[in-house]
Amino acid sequence: MVLEIWKKIKKREIAPVYLLYGTEAFLINETKQLLLEHILDEEERDFNFSAYDLEETPVDIALEDAETFPFLGEKKVIFLHNPVFLTAEKTREKVEHNIAKLETYLKEPAPYTILVISAPYEKLDERKKITKELKRTAELVEAKKLNEHELKKWLKDRAKNNGLEFEEAAIDQLLALAGTNMFMLASEVDKLSLYAAEQKRINSDLVERLVARTLEQNIFTLIEKVVQRRLDEALRIYYDLLKQNEEPIKILALLSGQFRLIYQVKELSRRGYGQQQIAGFLKTHPFRVKLAIGQAASFKDEELAQLMGLLADADYQMKTGGMNKSLLIEMLLFRLKR
Repeated sequence: MVLEIWKKIKKREIAPVYLLYGTEAFLINETKQLLLEHILDEEERDFNFSAYDLEETPVDIALEDAETFPFLGEKKVIFLHNPVFLTAEKTREKVEHNIAKLETYLKEPAPYTILVISAPYEKLDERKKITKELKRTAELVEAKKLNEHELKKWLKDRAKNNGLEFEEAAIDQLLALAGTNMFMLASEVDKLSLYAAEQKRINSDLVERLVARTLEQNIFTLIEKVVQRRLDEALRIYYDLLKQNEEPIKILALLSGQFRLIYQVKELSRRGYGQQQIAGFLKTHPFRVKLAIGQAASFKDEELAQLMGLLADADYQMKTGGMNKSLLIEMLLFRLKR
């Protein structure tokens, strides 16, 4: 697990070769940053850090660098980006790679070099010999979306690194307001840490006052107000979004997307799928699924089917009719109130 590997890096338990793969860019970036910070001093990086884009440079050139002694230091770090040869993608590669040389290097890596291969792909080609060899010999960092438990642990650890403690309710509040994008969450935790520096605790009140709400989370809250039959509060959120120059057509698309998620989650839950399975099936974050399960309980099947019809009709009118777009959503919200 990536959080465990971060612990090892912080203890300076460094492997000679790392394979970072997956589509969660924050985890890949954070791992690379941690490795640099814990292996090389600032002044060493000018001499002993290199990065190669393997879509532009043959891997053999990077390996020649890896086998060259570091300059004025004990270690060197080399990043290899975009190793498309690890995937099944059929691409017209600009360069020829000597994969045999990489296989040989993996058998006996240079003791003074840390080689970090960064593969930002959803899947690697497990049939290829080089993929098997890397998975066997390298320290693997799978950069996939963290589940709810892992996400909360990461948030607590980040706050702790800033010398603060996160109240459990405050973490739930943060995820509800800011969503699950790790770049955004990291920024929000760092901001909260500055404001909470004296009391050393991040509580729900601070989160409520300081955390920026994404458009998606505003839409989620708007739907919550509809679920709770608080139409006046739902309309207030909608008017605020219009004041922020959000496009009605985008707001409608997000409303439709959230209700579609609620509809799908309800159906898959009925078929016996668990939260993680549903998240995998729908390719969305487990925390979003958890929130949608809570909202789905407030709707009967026929109500959701009717709502989907209303949203589809509003979408058609918005794209083809002459009616005022913002008024169209306002009327839709009145009709959504059950």
